[in-house]
Amino acid sequence: MYFDGVKKNFGFGCMRLPMKDKEVDYEELNKMVDTFIDNGFNYFDTAHGYVDKMSEIAVRECLTKRYPRESFVLTDKLTDFYFKTQEDIRPLFESQLEACGVDYFDFYLMHAQNKNNFLKFKECRAYELALELKKEGKIKHLGISFHDTADVLDQILTEYPQIEVVQIQLNYVDFDNVAVQSRKCYEVCRKHNKPVIIMEPVKGGNLVSLPNDAQKIFDELHGGSNASYAIRFAAGFEGVFMVLSGMSNMEQMLDNISYMKDFKPLNDKEKEAVAKVCVVFKNMHLIACTACRYCIEGCPKNIAIPDLFSCMNTKNLYHDWNANFYYNLHTKKGGKASDCIECGKCEKACPQHLPIRKLLKDVAKEFEG
Repeated sequence: MYFDGVKKNFGFGCMRLPMKDKEVDYEELNKMVDTFIDNGFNYFDTAHGYVDKMSEIAVRECLTKRYPRESFVLTDKLTDFYFKTQEDIRPLFESQLEACGVDYFDFYLMHAQNKNNFLKFKECRAYELALELKKEGKIKHLGISFHDTADVLDQILTEYPQIEVVQIQLNYVDFDNVAVQSRKCYEVCRKHNKPVIIMEPVKGGNLVSLPNDAQKIFDELHGGSNASYAIRFAAGFEGVFMVLSGMSNMEQMLDNISYMKDFKPLNDKEKEAVAKVCVVFKNMHLIACTACRYCIEGCPKNIAIPDLFSCMNTKNLYHDWNANFYYNLHTKKGGKASDCIECGKCEKACPQHLPIRKLLKDVAKEFEG
């Protein structure tokens, strides 16, 4: 592996966790953590805002309290929502260590870097402070997670060659997407000789529940699950040392382990099937939302944007009344698509660079017109 202590190329992404009554289901998560570690995996990824700020604490309760520190690898992130000045960063970092129940992070990433917030990180000397924390032994490896165009990534890696690892979004649908630019970002990582961590390999679950025409293509392979083709696609690139999966139940965990324990890249027949599935998605014009929920953080009207986009996609896929039912459920207490005041905060936060204001008008027309 690229880094000492990292055992395999598959990581437990803690942005999506098992839930019960809007709280993390610790009993289920304990079982999942045990299963993950028992099968030889040890990489865990969290961030301060994940799961409504419950992820770091869940990591402490279900992982760090229960296993020796040297037995797992833990990644956390510095997110721009939670600091305004340079002076805010160290206290925030210390609170993250405390929340996770550790005295150092194996990897610490400057979170969701793009052209705009990179300027804020520079002004607040966040990278320099992170390098100080590394000297103090509180961070082993400094990295970034990234959501922007390849030229911006090239700029960041040129300005801060101390960056040791880059986390990018990469999946077979987004690989040649002109907005996400997965291929180009991957190529920039290779140019700078930076090991790559992959996030969103199943695109927020969109590559698990497939349109019927796409499902038929994979069914003809008589092989693995839909997730297996997506995750193995991402893991098969040279220079990728880790692929993350956000797993919400034991079924997903066991499925992922079944093909990542003894990882094999896609063969030619499987690659051909993936290419055909990409064509299906391209022709359906679905909203490319991964349900990361970053857009909700600052919405003044509390619009559950990813949920409404999911309803819209469901309507386009299946043309049935269920989508209308769920739209009414998600907007029962307000936050309809038509409530949008077009402030644009959501679009600034969107890793997919979606025209959310325009899309919300389309959703309103479909469900409220």
